[in-house]
Amino acid sequence: MKEKMKTQHRTTAFAAIIAASALLLSACAPADETPTGSTSPAAAATPRVSLTYDGGLLVLDGTTLDLEADLPLAGFNRVNTAGDGRHVLVTTADGFRVLDTGTWTADGVSETAEPVLTDLVLDAPAAGHVVKHGDKTILYADGTGDTTIYETAALLASPDTLPQTEVIPAEAAHHGVSIELEDGTLLTTVGTEEARTGIRVLNADREEIDRNDDCPSVHGEGAAANEVSMFGCSNGVLLYDQGEITKITAPDAYGRTGNAYVTETSTIAVGDYNSNPDSEGSLLSEILLVDTVAKTAEVIDLPDGIQYTWRDVARTADDGALILGTDGALHAMDPETGELTDSFPVISAWEGPAEWQDAHPAFTVVGGTAYVTEPATDSVFAVDVATGKVTASAGLPGTPNEIAVVTG
Repeated sequence: MKEKMKTQHRTTAFAAIIAASALLLSACAPADETPTGSTSPAAAATPRVSLTYDGGLLVLDGTTLDLEADLPLAGFNRVNTAGDGRHVLVTTADGFRVLDTGTWTADGVSETAEPVLTDLVLDAPAAGHVVKHGDKTILYADGTGDTTIYETAALLASPDTLPQTEVIPAEAAHHGVSIELEDGTLLTTVGTEEARTGIRVLNADREEIDRNDDCPSVHGEGAAANEVSMFGCSNGVLLYDQGEITKITAPDAYGRTGNAYVTETSTIAVGDYNSNPDSEGSLLSEILLVDTVAKTAEVIDLPDGIQYTWRDVARTADDGALILGTDGALHAMDPETGELTDSFPVISAWEGPAEWQDAHPAFTVVGGTAYVTEPATDSVFAVDVATGKVTASAGLPGTPNEIAVVTG
């Protein structure tokens, strides 16, 4: 296995901040304007927003933010889109439970129905990461290390039946993640309950063909343009590109990346970054930009007063990046340069969580809309990414924690 070591440089981002007056909040449409079970021509698909709160799940209309369902569910739950535009996978004590958000498009018609938390559960002790890539959905069970893969469209074809799956066992149980590439290659993390150390590569026959063990605390993945896949380490990142693993060493003795934010059309992968091993809490003030072609990386220092957590970075349809800062604004970053180009006030300034599981602002981007939560006011906002205008807002019956949005 050939390994390349590259040198990185640290730069500082300078924000071109828009002087903006207070944004107008448009009122939510009455709930009876979106009747359940309605069918209408699909001028546009109907997205739906899923939110967790302590004791349940909320499902909202993605345009008006009207409440479509309040579904009781005990425990600390997490939500991940299944990749088919309709279903959400909820991590529970038993595995990944299927939430049917009740929105889909068939034969050119957009249809909606009452959201349902189904009894379908994909077995996964200590259910962890969900990855969508190509036409596959890949699930990881931390309790066993097993990777479970199914055809993403299978739930749409038969929403009342669990899809057929392939299960690939791990060498040992650990908090991990896997991704299957278009040619059937499986990239999966290596570790134990005590330590995570790297990745291994399995071919379509599930035979190991390569590995790299120089990735302490390996966490998170992302497939950028041309399926170049990135995994974060506490001393840099690993890239897998057409059969070769490249290690990019962090510029700091401790330089942890735990999450990758990518698009399938951008060769720049964005990662969170922490250079202080003694830092307390979850707030970060640095961003990592990885050039997946040159196999180099650059650390960007955010301006004073702007910090974020792992929940607060997303990519846009035009390959840009958005950061939800602790100042309450969405900051647009050009991943090619690391420059902050715009800033849109959305919520009030906020502080980081004491524990990563604690409710704090989160957001995700679907199409041209960013959905932003504000736990301090039990609110959620829809924001036009291009203009920063808040197009809808809603108060919620519970404090929002995690968010997942399906496209319909």
